Amino acid sequence: MYADNTLTPKEAIRLCALGTLAGGAMRYDELANAIRHFISRITGPSLELMGESIELLRYEGLVTATGEDTENESGDGNTLITITDDGWSALHELLAANLRPGGSDINDLIIALKFRFLHLLPLADQLAQTDILAEATETELGRLEDLKRHHADDPGFLVEWLDESIRRLEERLDWLSGLKTRLSPSGSAAEAG
Repeated sequence: MYADNTLTPKEAIRLCALGTLAGGAMRYDELANAIRHFISRITGPSLELMGESIELLRYEGLVTATGEDTENESGDGNTLITITDDGWSALHELLAANLRPGGSDINDLIIALKFRFLHLLPLADQLAQTDILAEATETELGRLEDLKRHHADDPGFLVEWLDESIRRLEERLDWLSGLKTRLSPSGSAAEAG
């Protein structure tokens, strides 16, 4: 992780791999395809982001061969692998990481991964992550509002584009607020009643 407790690109791939395996054992090639598919749909094709090896996860003890193919240790596409207890701990740590300020493909990927696997965290951590995501959205919103004020009288379409981006961020904040209400114990009780 970076010094500010945010994920590196390699750790984002690790989060995707471990979170995907948290749903159940998969064959090596199925996992590799699932990781590649998800990441390329969020960030577009990126050689930088495809460098994390599933074999490295096996070497570190985060995943292991299991089931009928345990004798097949070659790492070929038929090897069935599953997440280990150490892998679950690493997954929790990766999901609990902070977000870097500003927008980037990596941040978009990490946000998508957090939402994809948020349900795997204990409730208190889900609520904490919702706060982190809302704070990051508020920071981005403030940055764009400042830019809009600075260029309010400029010709062209920048202000209109900024208005659209600001609207989407405000909608995301509203959605995050609603999500936090649904996640909180009092919110769940209110919905049930």
